[in-house]
Amino acid sequence: MPVDLSHIQIQKKPFESPTYDVMDGAARWEVKVHDHGLIALVDAMPRLVPQGQTADSAIVQAARVSYGAGTKKVNEDRGLIRYLLRHRHTTPFEMIEFKFHVAMPIFIARQWIRHRTANVNEYSARYSVMPDRFYRPTVDNVRQQSMLNRQGGEEPVDEMTAQQFLDYLAKTEAHYQEYEELLGKGVSRELARIGLPLGIYTEWYWKCDLHNILHFLSLRMDAHAQQEIRDYAYAMFALIQPIVPVVAEAFLDYEFEGVHMTRLEIEALRTGKPLASDNKRENAEWEEKRNKMGL
Repeated sequence: MPVDLSHIQIQKKPFESPTYDVMDGAARWEVKVHDHGLIALVDAMPRLVPQGQTADSAIVQAARVSYGAGTKKVNEDRGLIRYLLRHRHTTPFEMIEFKFHVAMPIFIARQWIRHRTANVNEYSARYSVMPDRFYRPTVDNVRQQSMLNRQGGEEPVDEMTAQQFLDYLAKTEAHYQEYEELLGKGVSRELARIGLPLGIYTEWYWKCDLHNILHFLSLRMDAHAQQEIRDYAYAMFALIQPIVPVVAEAFLDYEFEGVHMTRLEIEALRTGKPLASDNKRENAEWEEKRNKMGL
């Protein structure tokens, strides 16, 4: 039988001041990435904020457990947000959420999905035919394996090898015609897809709170991240920056462009002696930090 809610009285209170749509009334903000990819901001929470404020105000509201508008000066709000981020408080930043529509190669999606704090719904190749769209780097962006970073590549390979790699990709992409042919002969979509290469594009909706988005950006905007996912991360930052400008500024100041020091590094800095570590990677990271600080 239906649930009786007639005894519950809902009070609908209007905003105390005029409101502003943080997305300027648009249905989506979109950035093209590579030849076929994109990242689009399709919604934000809060979507409406008091006139003259940004979504940063939701962080202040949560931190102060206050629902009144204008209880503090704007410069005090900015100082509080910067204090919270500087001292690694997390909960107030979870009060803001963004939802993105992303189209990217599967090999990028597999890296992206490692960030398990988001809500994700991906295009299903069991239900639908995969589109004929593939990622292919330019000749200049075919990178050789880094000697220091086992995960990535840095400098470009020679032109002949780069062209050989692109020819190899063209061969794998040619299997798409067989994929379509086999679908036409009745092979199920869930089986036919397994022969497609990782360069084919998938799509998903990805919703995440601001705290975990900043963690994603700190890793994926970093120079050590793969170039292709870094392109998406920079586009994501460009989309949220106008909506949370105070947070974006603090993120650059304290996280992305800051330097985090270990105990061994602090000791080396204090004494002027070499880092007390026999780990090559750790010593290389210390040298990177020294160069960043101009030491």
